[in-house]
Amino acid sequence: MPWWTGLAVLAVSALFGAALSSLISFNFALWFVFTAVLYVMISYAVTRAKVNRRQARDKMWKNLVYLAFIIALLPLFSVIWSVTSIGIPGLLEPGFLASDMQGIDGTTDQRSQEEGAPVLGGIRHALVGSLLITLTATFISVPIGLMTSIYLVEYARGGKLSRAITFFVDVMTGIPSIVAGLFGAAAMGWFLGVGNSLGLPLPSRSTMGITAAIALSVLMIPVVVRTTEEMLRVVPNELREASYALGVRKWRTILKVVIPTAISGIAAGVTLAIARVIGETAPILVTAGFVVSNNWNLFQGWMTALPVYIFRQFQNPTSPNFSDPSHQRAWAAALVLIIIVMGLNLTARIIATIFAPKKTGR
Repeated sequence: MPWWTGLAVLAVSALFGAALSSLISFNFALWFVFTAVLYVMISYAVTRAKVNRRQARDKMWKNLVYLAFIIALLPLFSVIWSVTSIGIPGLLEPGFLASDMQGIDGTTDQRSQEEGAPVLGGIRHALVGSLLITLTATFISVPIGLMTSIYLVEYARGGKLSRAITFFVDVMTGIPSIVAGLFGAAAMGWFLGVGNSLGLPLPSRSTMGITAAIALSVLMIPVVVRTTEEMLRVVPNELREASYALGVRKWRTILKVVIPTAISGIAAGVTLAIARVIGETAPILVTAGFVVSNNWNLFQGWMTALPVYIFRQFQNPTSPNFSDPSHQRAWAAALVLIIIVMGLNLTARIIATIFAPKKTGR
């Protein structure tokens, strides 16, 4: 068949799809469904008539696979398009990234909505909170996850302890984020209670940044363990055996041979674990609370992160009667969060490429 047959079938399907959807109530989703169904049917009929039944069936299944791929991408592109188109105006407001919400009240938002004044207030304090909490959670999770994985792969050899660790890691993987937040709050509350009873100069409340970091580390550790474990198992045993044959001790083999070989996958896995937890709302809301100004101290006072900021701006607008400025700030903050997550995923790909073992030819 000519090369333009597919384009012609697609054009005819799109026209008939638009006509059918207009008979009901035209919208993009309905038009897409009609167009996709018509394209598969017409393409099958044309191929069967011009070629043969076998190739027609092959083309039909190929089109169904492509259709499933497009349907899988639609929600992603829909979310990105919605957040970008609605969030760009707020992101372009002067000082949005460099200011916080201190001094912003209902009168400020009322003036912005009624008089068309610039929307004041920003996300600086939320960016600071997300950065500090996530970095601290990473510093807690990575050593624990890395050492656990090394034990499971290099030392355990399928013993009872390794099976128990694997079981609990699987359980931790499925823990709801709100449960991790409650655990962090309870653990920190118990620790502060014991410390205060001993007369130690500790804070009286557990709602602070370090508690949120502990809660997020509960969610990060199983991801780091699983990713690192898989990367360590990929390392060929021949490399270990060659090192042992040279008289190198086991711990030094792990440090100098195994980990450098798997470093690309480990680094990419850690980056993806960070992207996994940086958007969590429930554990941070429970453990760190919400504040309108900067707080650089993880061990004292409430702290705000980007997901909590977005939630508060939608759920509790600064001015309930004039909520447009709050919603604009929320959409802009959501756009910033998506950019950060996409950047982390891209960074993981770059790290995996840069640190991947290089093939050497002779």
